[in-house]
Amino acid sequence: QVQLEENGGGLVQAWGSLRLSCSASGPTTTRLAMGWFRQTPGRYRDFVAAVDWSGDNTYYGDSAKGRFTISRDGAKNTVFLQMTSLKPEDTAVYYCGASQCGEPNYYAPNAYDYWGQGTQVTVSS
Repeated sequence: QVQLEENGGGLVQAWGSLRLSCSASGPTTTRLAMGWFRQTPGRYRDFVAAVDWSGDNTYYGDSAKGRFTISRDGAKNTVFLQMTSLKPEDTAVYYCGASQCGEPNYYAPNAYDYWGQGTQVTVSS
């Protein structure tokens, strides 16, 4: 089992920045691909960004390209999502996911085996 804990959400004004973190713990935390998704009421969980287990390869959804950066601290099994130039439409609950598959479909929520509880990000105009 893997436990994921997200931190860093909150309220920010438009064009501001936030940094989310997600820490993985448990007996099987090696070689985890990790990703961020977001969800608003009544909508599917949308892909934001992902990083492979090595940290060498990153993937971004269209909404994140050029504004968000995903990175990981492999030694601590922690992944970060640096969000800049935030817009009101970025308001959502952000979820961290982890996959034990070596090469998952990073863009699909069902490729992830574990999820955090989510952290609310609210961007005011």
